[in-house]
Amino acid sequence: MQKKTWGLVLAGAGAFLWGSSGTVAQHLFNTTAISPLWLVALRMLVSGALLIGYGIGRRLPVLAVFKQPRAALKLIAFSLFGMAGVQLTYFMAISTGNAALAAILQFLSPVLIILYLAVTTWRLPSKLDVISVVMAVIGTILIVTQGHLHSLALPVIAIIWGLLAAVGATVYTLMPVSLLKTYGATTIVGWSMLIGGVLVLIGTGAWRDMPQLSVGAWLQVSFVVIFGTMLAYLFFLQSLEFILPTTASVLGAIEPLAATILSVVFLNVHFNLIGIIGAILIVGVTLLQFIATRMVGFAPHDDN
Repeated sequence: MQKKTWGLVLAGAGAFLWGSSGTVAQHLFNTTAISPLWLVALRMLVSGALLIGYGIGRRLPVLAVFKQPRAALKLIAFSLFGMAGVQLTYFMAISTGNAALAAILQFLSPVLIILYLAVTTWRLPSKLDVISVVMAVIGTILIVTQGHLHSLALPVIAIIWGLLAAVGATVYTLMPVSLLKTYGATTIVGWSMLIGGVLVLIGTGAWRDMPQLSVGAWLQVSFVVIFGTMLAYLFFLQSLEFILPTTASVLGAIEPLAATILSVVFLNVHFNLIGIIGAILIVGVTLLQFIATRMVGFAPHDDN
């Protein structure tokens, strides 16, 4: 198998596992008394430890980040506001709504990144960026109303958590750039998960919410932790050795697609045509941004 093809497979597999883990988590929330806070803490702790172990096995300098106090403080801040933030908001969106809409609303993060960069750099967005924002706004309206503008298809709290998940994904994307360049993705993602898991466990008292689960439920928890978190991140990180990050981000659209299809098939989540169009518009923003990136690379950029 060619390296590029292998990279595409890894990125697609990682996105699919992310999406499917959300659906499994929704099933757990619907059928057990499991707490989203406890599940988030567990998945971060176990996955973080496994990723750090993976890094040690590959002889990566996983402790180097702690030798620089400023870098260590940045890592702790990212663990709390970036890693833990996006995990908590996403799973709260699932528990109060459903996995499909949580994944779709989280995909608004590229638009928030566009707006953030426009404000911080004092530059007007490009034409494609403006189109992306408009697509995302219209898509969000269609998703949350399913075409019935006088009512909402989701509880307000689920919409709020979904939008916060998009904010969390934005922080997660922008905050660790310098850390990733210096210390590598495996080290930063591993430690941020481990530290974030500890902070969530202690800060929310999630350790007191140990559920009584059946063997089947524990298997589902294991899937969320191992396949939907540790392996999903690992596949995505490894894909970057063979394909460009922009290409991998486009394949990330498989996540909401997988969550939607699995939720419809197994959890009886319903979408009407208007909702499907809204989802396509939001996910399509990622493809549009990929096109914009290609245009920047091969042609003069239009900033007007």
